[in-house]
Amino acid sequence: MASIESQIGCVVDSILEDYSNGRAIDRLEPYGHPDKAVIVEIIDKLLRLVYPGYSQDRTYRIYNAKHNLSMLIEDVMYNLSKQIALAMGTSDAKEISQQITLEFLGQIPKLRAVVQTDVEAAYDGDPAATSLDEIIFCYPGLYAITVYRLAHVLYEKNVPMIPRIMTEHAHSISGIDIHPGATIGEYFFIDHGTGVVIGETTIIGKRAKIYQGVTLGGLSTRAGQGLRGKKRHPTLEDEVTIYANASVLGGDTVIGHNSVIGASAFITKSVPACTTVTAKDQDLEFRRRNCPGCDKI
Repeated sequence: MASIESQIGCVVDSILEDYSNGRAIDRLEPYGHPDKAVIVEIIDKLLRLVYPGYSQDRTYRIYNAKHNLSMLIEDVMYNLSKQIALAMGTSDAKEISQQITLEFLGQIPKLRAVVQTDVEAAYDGDPAATSLDEIIFCYPGLYAITVYRLAHVLYEKNVPMIPRIMTEHAHSISGIDIHPGATIGEYFFIDHGTGVVIGETTIIGKRAKIYQGVTLGGLSTRAGQGLRGKKRHPTLEDEVTIYANASVLGGDTVIGHNSVIGASAFITKSVPACTTVTAKDQDLEFRRRNCPGCDKI
């Protein structure tokens, strides 16, 4: 019987031979595309820009706000522009990526103004919230929304792959899947959040509120890449509320302003403004049973 070393060598050779098939999964060069670990680190640094008083940097001991901000901006500028250049993969990518990163960072004040409305919406919409600090520190919905808003700016600048890496990282942490291409207005609140899906071409107006398990999706993906660039996901006008586990599907579906979609509703056609939609109650059967220690139930 061959030694274990010899057997391992045979396994190595067989896998290397398999790598030579020229498929997409056979790519060996690890440095020609964005680094997910670096992008996750960039997300953390961007969140420090958005919420400066809610994180501590153990690297720097200088308590001068301008000095710390300058170092943080330079760090993000260098690393993000490098990742964008890798994602673009063109001969002039370095210069273009630096300009994109500068423009992106220049939009941080505007983005922070919108994020403030999301924080307020979460506090106003949840009686369990005791403070704005609690919202910022603890709420997965706000985390997912903030990362989405950062990624959406890059998406609008046609940066490949990186916006999706960002929102999928937030998805993995929060259970909330927001495509960076979605368009979402101010004062957006996701309560609880686990299982929420918001598709690429979704449009959401101001002061919308959705709960866990809500899907804003497409009616069908059978056409695959033939659907690229088409409106596949619904539109929610201002002040729409969608309760838990409801599904609103289709690019032509519009939920009118001030409407309410009840829990577990399945919507595939437009709903007029100021309308409440609820799923018909299920038939429930109650049977008495013997319970140890009790006379009767």
